[in-house]
Amino acid sequence: MPSHIHAPTPLEAGKKQLAGDTEREATSDEVKDLRSENRELKEVVAEMTLKNRVLKKSLTGHGEEDDP
Repeated sequence: MPSHIHAPTPLEAGKKQLAGDTEREATSDEVKDLRSENRELKEVVAEMTLKNRVLKKSLTGHGEEDDP
């Protein structure tokens, strides 16, 4: 019999927890939270995309009022 007990490392514990999460159905609250988070992330991506376009136009000089 071993003289010590092996305690799982945080990485091992995290892997076991993750494996458990992938084997179960999400609760309705989790789905609601994920949908909300997804909506917020899409808004952030849209805002960043617009800011990126404005920045690119300002650097290239395109999009000015006198451009055809």
